[in-house]
Amino acid sequence: MALSAYKGMWLMVMFDLPVDSSKNRKIYAHFRKELLKHGFVMLQYSVYARYCASEETSQIYRKYVRQVLPEEGEVRVVSLTDRQFGKMEVFCGEKHKKPEKIPAQLEFF
Repeated sequence: MALSAYKGMWLMVMFDLPVDSSKNRKIYAHFRKELLKHGFVMLQYSVYARYCASEETSQIYRKYVRQVLPEEGEVRVVSLTDRQFGKMEVFCGEKHKKPEKIPAQLEFF
C-alpha cells in the first residue's frame, strides 16, 4: 500500500539553545536525546525531522516536543508534506545528495 505524498508529513524541529555552561550543554543534550528517542533524525546540527503518516500523528509528536522544551533558547517546529520535503535540494560541498527517505516501519495508534 503506497502512502500519499500529500497526506504524509515531515515534522521538522529547528533549535538554537545556549551551550555556554555545563548546565546548558546538559539541557541541550537532553533535548536532543528526547528528539532521537521519539524517532527524529538529525538533518543538520540543531535541525531534526520525523516522518508522520498524517497530520493527526504529527500533532502527537508536536506535543512530545512541547513537553521537553528547554526554558532558554529558541525552538521552531514546522510541518511539510512528504511531497514538499521530497523537493528539498541537499548540497554537500559541490555534490548533490537526495533528501532522506520515508522510514519503512508503519505506526499504529
